Amino acid sequence: MDVDSDIPMHDAIESQQQQSSSSYNKESNPPENNKHVSSSSPITNSSPSSDIISNSIKDTVNTSTTHDNTQSNNNNTTSSSSSNINQLEEWIEHLSKCQILSEDDVSRLCKMAVDVLQYEQNVQPVNVPVTICGDVHGQFHDLMELFQIGGPCPDTNYLFMGDYVDRGYYSVETVSFLVCMKVRYPNRITILRGNHESRQITQVYGFYDECLRKYGSANVWKMFTDLFDYFPITALVDNKIFCLHGGLSPMIETIDQVRELNRVQEVPHEGPMCDLLWSDPDDRGGWGISPRGAGFTFGQDISEQFNHTNDLNLIARAHQLVIEGYAWSHQSVVTIFSAPNYCYRCGNQAAIMEVDENLNRQFLQYDPAVRPGEPTVSRKTPDYFL
Repeated sequence: MDVDSDIPMHDAIESQQQQSSSSYNKESNPPENNKHVSSSSPITNSSPSSDIISNSIKDTVNTSTTHDNTQSNNNNTTSSSSSNINQLEEWIEHLSKCQILSEDDVSRLCKMAVDVLQYEQNVQPVNVPVTICGDVHGQFHDLMELFQIGGPCPDTNYLFMGDYVDRGYYSVETVSFLVCMKVRYPNRITILRGNHESRQITQVYGFYDECLRKYGSANVWKMFTDLFDYFPITALVDNKIFCLHGGLSPMIETIDQVRELNRVQEVPHEGPMCDLLWSDPDDRGGWGISPRGAGFTFGQDISEQFNHTNDLNLIARAHQLVIEGYAWSHQSVVTIFSAPNYCYRCGNQAAIMEVDENLNRQFLQYDPAVRPGEPTVSRKTPDYFL
């Protein structure tokens, strides 16, 4: 049974939405002034041959200076890149202890992430092998367990299908860690947008309140929700596995139509972008009205037609709690859920899906990690969730 019955909050506080409407712009450094280089002891001989020699010397000096400036710029770029890597590794080590970054560091991290994410596509291509993951929902210790089960990044390639925040107690640490990993290893980890990566939903389901509690203001919440606008909304693994958070849309027949969407915005209340983050597969055929209040339900006939039209083998998605961590629909749609014992009470297992070089699939299931200082919780599913 699906208990992740989030509904879009159409009447969320308008003033907070207005504060969140701006997004980061790339910072650009002013160009340096060109330095004029001249000979310290000019040649006074005015014969034609001496003029040629003088011009040759000037050309040599100018060429040498240009080379030196280029080399200097390359050295500065290398130094800056090395400094960023060192800073990111310090942040990753700090966050791995479940400790938050400072507000200034979060600001720097988000600007660095925009510089990476703005160049990614709506349908981000992903190579095999890769490990595909579902919802995490602020369960930081279970995220660390996921990397223990699946293997450390960058040794293992990862694709996360959204919902990093809300519900759990450590949304700030979870999303900070994953964004750090994305910036540090941009070609090894892909992070898609889920329906919870939005301003409206996070004001209701925990992330906004957590930022206020841990930082004393909404500044960090605004930084991250502005960053969420840049997350890709789908991924395509080896041109055969279409990955997204929610499901299909009646307004999207081909993957090329997804590529044409403008994703750098708050998740709309309706339309194709909304559907991709909110829809669910269903046992009934055709399109149906979603009980969530956003997106649609889609039947096996819809998913089979989409896969046939786009030459796909599989649709991988997240968005719904499944007790065993993964579940099949329509024989060609798989739901992956990577937050064990969801909300610290649902008793479910979590799963990740490994895809090898030949597109063979293997599911790894795991139980919740022990959170330091807290008692172990039984996996027994409460009767009221059955």
